[in-house]
Amino acid sequence: MAGLTRKDIYWVVNRYIGVSGGYLGDFSYRTHSEFYAEYCDLNIDPFVYEGTTRERFIEVLEHADPRTQAAILEGVLEKYPIGTDELRTEAAFAHVKEMATRCRSGAGVESPDLRITSEVVRRAISDAETLMQTSGPTSAVDRVHTALHGYLLAACDDAGIVYGRDLSILDLFKLLREQHPGLRALGAHQDAVVKVLRSLGAVMGALNPARNRGSVAHPNQDLLDSDEAMLFINAARTVLQYLDAKLTKQVKLLPTRSDEIPF
Repeated sequence: MAGLTRKDIYWVVNRYIGVSGGYLGDFSYRTHSEFYAEYCDLNIDPFVYEGTTRERFIEVLEHADPRTQAAILEGVLEKYPIGTDELRTEAAFAHVKEMATRCRSGAGVESPDLRITSEVVRRAISDAETLMQTSGPTSAVDRVHTALHGYLLAACDDAGIVYGRDLSILDLFKLLREQHPGLRALGAHQDAVVKVLRSLGAVMGALNPARNRGSVAHPNQDLLDSDEAMLFINAARTVLQYLDAKLTKQVKLLPTRSDEIPF
């Protein structure tokens, strides 16, 4: 992920915002807390970290994913525009803006706005977004896993597909592949799409052990690193985006062909 390095973060803190007596810019503890909602449209509580406003700001940026980092940098530029301090030159402003652009270009798949959903799915997605912002992607893996599992259950319910108790993500995906009408019309490049869907099945099969053995869902000693956690999160979000688009699309079902490729 093309997020901020520690060097980038310290440059923003010391060479653009400025620090005096441990305080970041003109932030107080209160205005620093309010900054994330007011300027960045983010739900971040810096009081979960110890230290001065400078130390807390650094912790927030270090734990944030690239998309959140970009939003924070853009908020910094709005709050502290060019000329409001001798540090904030046109060149410095452009440098921070370039960092934000780099973060956005390297950011992961966006959290999907689902049409098929449930209360569990909505809460899991909301929790995952909060954890991504405050604790990083490793802490969000479990909630994203829950969101995907809950979505597959909701999709089966929406289509009237009967399923047994305690089915895994992979089992539910197979049911949808076999029985949901939205996954029968795969377009002119069916062969290629079927291969991708089979690969997605393998991806979802890997999500469960990653969640059980590498996330904070259990007291695991060997956690996923941030990049690998983001890989799993992006994979789950990609599956959610594709399925929600296909399963909610009105399709005209064609007669089944004898040469249709099962998947």
